[in-house]
Amino acid sequence: MKKNIILGKNCKIDKTAKLGIISGRSTLKGALLVIGEKAIVRSGTVVYAGTRIGKNLQTGHNVVIREENEIGDNFQIWSNSVIDYGCKIGANVKIHSNCYIAQYTIIEDNAFLAPGVITANDPHPGCKYSKKCMRGPTVKKGAQIGCNVTILPLITIGENSLIGAGSVVTKDIPANSVAYGN
Repeated sequence: MKKNIILGKNCKIDKTAKLGIISGRSTLKGALLVIGEKAIVRSGTVVYAGTRIGKNLQTGHNVVIREENEIGDNFQIWSNSVIDYGCKIGANVKIHSNCYIAQYTIIEDNAFLAPGVITANDPHPGCKYSKKCMRGPTVKKGAQIGCNVTILPLITIGENSLIGAGSVVTKDIPANSVAYGN
């Protein structure tokens, strides 16, 4: 076991998983990866140092979880999904297969993202100042996001809202709403 990894008890880590990878970003030298008890990390998964994950993590195959993420208990993420760096993900969140979670995205407790959900974080790509205002969307508690939904930067999806499959979310969605289309 690497020195930069703290694993809770009773974790099952596939021998092909790579834990505690050090990012090339200079601010993370000496960073720790912390994963709570009873994690199941399946083959091909890569989790970077500098991330903290609560108990009962479950990954599918070929998942990537980058550095500087804070992830709660009972988090499930399925095959071929990526969480980029700097995200905050609550407890009891499920992210299905083939999803991309952009840097600085917030996903609150009990949210669900169906297969193929994509988030974006750059409101004006290519601008030399884009890093200053880069932020992913915020998915509030209990929100349910359908298959192949794209959520643009800076968007807030309200608590307990449902976003229909194939939607492109270009504006904030109020709590307890059903939204679909573009």
